[in-house]
Order: sequence, then C-alpha cells, then structure tokens
Amino acid sequence: MKKQTILLLLCLCLPLWVQAKVYTPDNLPKVHLQNKYRYLCDPEGIVTPAARDSIDRMLYRLEQQTGIETVVVVVPGIGEATCFDFCHELLNSWGVGKKGKDNGLVILLVTDQRCIQFYTGYGLEGVLPDAICKRIQTQEMIPYLKDERWSEGMLAGIRATCARLDGSMENDTPAEGSDDIGFVIAFFLIFILGGIALTVGAVRRASRCPQCKKHTLKRISSQTVAVHNGVKTEDVTYLCQHCGHVVTRRERHNQGNNRGRGGGGWGGPVIFGGGFGGFGGGSFGGGSGGGGGAGSRF
Repeated sequence: MKKQTILLLLCLCLPLWVQAKVYTPDNLPKVHLQNKYRYLCDPEGIVTPAARDSIDRMLYRLEQQTGIETVVVVVPGIGEATCFDFCHELLNSWGVGKKGKDNGLVILLVTDQRCIQFYTGYGLEGVLPDAICKRIQTQEMIPYLKDERWSEGMLAGIRATCARLDGSMENDTPAEGSDDIGFVIAFFLIFILGGIALTVGAVRRASRCPQCKKHTLKRISSQTVAVHNGVKTEDVTYLCQHCGHVVTRRERHNQGNNRGRGGGGWGGPVIFGGGFGGFGGGSFGGGSGGGGGAGSRF
C-alpha cells in the first residue's frame, strides 16, 4: 500500500516537473549583448544550428548596411501572454533600434500558440508596413510553420524581410566589424613597420665606423667567449673598408639564430585573443516601438 501511494504521488507531480518553461522578456538570454554577431534567441534549440547561423549572418549584414537592429525569438511558450504584448514589451524594454530612429524589429515564433508575430519600431512602419509583414508571414513562412518545419519557415521569412529592408535606408553609424578589422590591420602594420625600423637601425649602428663615421664596417672574425642557456657570447672583430680601422665588440646571440631552429628572430606566429569575432557583445541603441507589424496563427 505504501509503494502504491508513493507511485500515485509521483504520477501527480510528474506533470509539474516536465512543464515547459514559460519565457518572458526578462528571462530571455540576450544573445546579442553576449556576441554581437548573434541575433536569434532560441534557448530551447528549436531551430537547427545551420539555420541559426544563416539567420545571424543575414541580420548582421542587414544592420551593417541599414542600421536596423533585429531580434528574433523562438520559444515553445510564453504562458498567458499574447505574442503582440510579448513583442511590445521586449522591443521597448530592451531598446531594440537606434534612439531617435526607432528602427528596431522583433520577430517572434511561439510554437505552442502556433503564432508568428512581427513588431516594428516607429521608424520602420513606412518601409515595413503591416500589410507587408502579413504577406511575408502568409506567403513565405506559414507553409512551413504549419507543418512544424520551424527552421525552413524562419529562414524563408527572414530572407524575405531582409530583401524588403536591404537598401531601404543607409547606415549612418560606423560598421562595428570595420572598427575591429581596422584596429587589427593597423596594429599589425605598426608592429611590422616597427620591427623593420628596429632591424634597419641596428644594422646601420653595427656597420658604423667609430673612426671615420662611415657605415663601412665589415665582420672579419669572431671568437666564442661563453655559451649559457642557449645564448652565445662572442668577441666579433670588424674592419672598416674606408679607413682600415679595426673594432672588436662583445655581442650576444641566441644559438641557432637565423638557422630555423627556434632561436631568435621572429619565431612562431603571434596570436591575439580569439581572432575575428572574439571582440565581445553588441548593444541595443535605445529604440522604441508603437505597435506596427502583424501577427498570424497557423
């Protein structure tokens, strides 16, 4: 009897344990703030990784070209909230879109409500009106979504949205990717040019005769003084080809230098951080929305 009671209690509690998480704008992971190349928030992995990467690439390109900030959310459930209210709260509380331009866009898919919702900031209502949002949903997305082909439906809809918005406005803020790439290129140019300058300077100093001041010293002999921890100390004798002056200098060199065995010189490649794409998260510009867009059931 005791075992039967325990089993009954477990059966009664099981639905509570397996109940799907209810998502709100407050508990959604802000993936774009963690990685500026991410625009799709899909905490349950409903969309395939390949589709997610394609969506992120399209929306990154869209923002670089037009300045439009987009958040795409795919979740299994949002509780009793409506898709419209969820998008309204998300866009305004996160500040999606540039301040003053209000060019933010939220696209929400809720699988248990079988709802797809577009929500636009004030600045997008002219180029992405409600009728166009509805047309994209009914013609491009719902044929896939009604069969629960989530990845294909979201890809088709976002591709059509980007095609509508591409070139609709010009991005008047510097492209974030160009800042990072420009910094890396400038750093390497300075690094390389600095190394060349130091090398040329060292060669010129070594070839300058202290007697006649001409850069005509030529190495004629050397004698090893000591070798310690891979560093060779030697006395090097130079003869000036102009005045005949003889100079002996004590110099230190890494053993194997210029012989390709990892001594001095440039050695291996220099690696900085995580390479391109490892420059941290993005940001939202403080935009707001006023109810534009459209929603559809499927």
